[in-house]
Amino acid sequence: MKRKLPSNVETEDLYSIGVTGLVAAARNYRRSQERTFAAYAAIRISGAIMDELRRTDCLSRAKRSKARRLSSAMSKLQQEQGGSISQDSLCAEMQMTEDELIDLMKEVRQVTFVSMDDTHGESDLESQSLHEIIPDDSCNPPLEVLARKEVLSLLTQRMAELPDMPKKVLAMYYYENMRISEIATCFKLTESRICQIHTQTIGLLRNYLAKHLA
Repeated sequence: MKRKLPSNVETEDLYSIGVTGLVAAARNYRRSQERTFAAYAAIRISGAIMDELRRTDCLSRAKRSKARRLSSAMSKLQQEQGGSISQDSLCAEMQMTEDELIDLMKEVRQVTFVSMDDTHGESDLESQSLHEIIPDDSCNPPLEVLARKEVLSLLTQRMAELPDMPKKVLAMYYYENMRISEIATCFKLTESRICQIHTQTIGLLRNYLAKHLA
C-alpha cells in the first residue's frame, strides 16, 4: 500500500493504523468463517488503513476522481509526445475548454506537506525553521503580555494595601468562587453589605489602575 500512496504518508503511520485493524480482526474473527484468519486480517488491516486515509484526505472522493483522470491524461500525453505536453493537447484529451481545464487544475491542486522544523537555504532568515518564522495566532502579542503583567503587578501591590475585610471578600469571591450569600454568612453580615464592600473595592481598584496607566 505504501508504494501506491503519496510520499508524505509515513510508513510508521500506516503500521500503527494497521495494528488497530489487526486487533479488530482478532476480536471479530470466528473459526466458523470460510476464510482463514490471515485472509480475514488482511482485509481488516487494509480496510482500516483506507478508512483512515479517506478520513484525513484533504480532497473529497469526487475531487480525487477528477485528479486521477487528469493525471492519467497527462501521463498518456507525456508518453505519446515524449515529455512536455501543451495545454491545447491536454484540453483536447480531457474534452474541456481552456478555462474549464484551469478551474479543474485549481480544484485538484495537491496539498504539499512540509515539516515545520525543516530548514532550507543559507541566509539567516532561510536557515530558520518554519516553526520559528510563522507567527502563532493563538499566542498574545508580546506588548499585550507585558501590559497584562504590569496591570497584575499594580493590582497585586494595591490589593496588598487593602483593609482586611475588602481583601477577604475579594479572595473569597474570585479565588474561592463563593457566592455573596455564603460570604455574608461567614462574616455574619447582610448580603447587601457584602455587595457594597465588593462594589466599593472594585471601584477603588479601577480608579487606581486608571490613574497609574493613564
